[in-house]
Amino acid sequence: MYDNNVPLPVLHRSRLVRLINALGPLFLRNGFSWLRLDEQTLIHRARKSTGLDDFGDDSFREALRILLRAFETEADLNFAGRLCVQGDTVRLLNNRLRLVADRKRYPAIADEVIRRPLFITGLPRSGTTFLHALLAQDPGARSPQVWEVMSPSPPPERASYDSDPRIARAAWQLKSIDFLMPDFKTVHLIDARLPQECIAITSYAFLSYTFESMYAVPTYRAWHDRQDKRPAYEFHRQFLQQLQWRCPGQRWVLKAPSHLLALDALFQVYPDAGIILTHRDPLKVLGSCASFTEVLRSGFTDHIDKAALAREVRGRWDEGAHLAMKWRREDGPWQKQLLDIHYLELIRNPMAMVRRIYEYFDLELTAAAIAAMERFLRANPKDKGGVHHYTLAEFELDPAEERRRFQFYVDFFGIEPEVV
Repeated sequence: MYDNNVPLPVLHRSRLVRLINALGPLFLRNGFSWLRLDEQTLIHRARKSTGLDDFGDDSFREALRILLRAFETEADLNFAGRLCVQGDTVRLLNNRLRLVADRKRYPAIADEVIRRPLFITGLPRSGTTFLHALLAQDPGARSPQVWEVMSPSPPPERASYDSDPRIARAAWQLKSIDFLMPDFKTVHLIDARLPQECIAITSYAFLSYTFESMYAVPTYRAWHDRQDKRPAYEFHRQFLQQLQWRCPGQRWVLKAPSHLLALDALFQVYPDAGIILTHRDPLKVLGSCASFTEVLRSGFTDHIDKAALAREVRGRWDEGAHLAMKWRREDGPWQKQLLDIHYLELIRNPMAMVRRIYEYFDLELTAAAIAAMERFLRANPKDKGGVHHYTLAEFELDPAEERRRFQFYVDFFGIEPEVV
């Protein structure tokens, strides 16, 4: 039996992070006001640092308030985690202020039309990140890159898109991942110039599945589940308008497993969207997703209950599997906008799957696109960052029980089992 609530091994952290966490309680006991995670303090810091005042729609304030309360009372943040949460929240608020200012300064941004965007979604760890990065190699595709999602203002420009100084700044900022989460690059491909997923965009509305992935915040998660997701997608559309204004492409290629949980809201905002649904053996999904979530949270807390984490992941994606089946069962105009993709087929022959996608959505697959995708495949072989090791047992998940739980999904989509 695993002891699931013991301190995480500090040897997996840098000496700097260990020192920060050791000194942190001294600051907290002395009541330093700059360490507070409260709405007014962080709002004031964002306004002061940008010299701006208008956040646009104030609907984000309730979400921010509930999230900050969950950070304080539930997330069990270590000192490095507290500093990261505080810094990232101020960054989100700063950029939100700048986005509103940009739309005032450049009214033409609001006139941008987002036509036939292509969304990749499905259970997590089912090839969505790989497929997103692969399709983004097409010179005609437009995907939000990590650097421009981190720093979206001012609007990027085509002439300087490949040399924008924000690229180098983002690359430097991403190095903090190596300090906080040394195993991250083994489980997830990230780079300043790679495409970013949509939960990083909806984070600016504070209506995002990002937060439940990175922190234990059950009250925020429960509140978020009850909310209409359309405002998050309206903000998402505004964000794409910002990026597209001076740097357009033929079509947007976007990705997030969480889109599966809100397809109704997505279609309200993007009625002409194409949806790629990825499918994989749920036992591989559960183990890999639980391990990935542990890696994400390990940088911000010293204690993780692995069994509770696994139950949380299982509950979320049991819901996702049922929703995938629901969308495929219901008769509606969106059926022709959905395409099912199986993970093993994608991995075995990526370019054959690309051709299938382009044919289904009536897209032109140019020689330049093929060449760029093939270069990407050669440069990024499977397990380039290392092999991701995990077991179901360490998360107290019983393979036979989970196989029975998800058999409905496997049978409906004809998913090929993998070795667990």
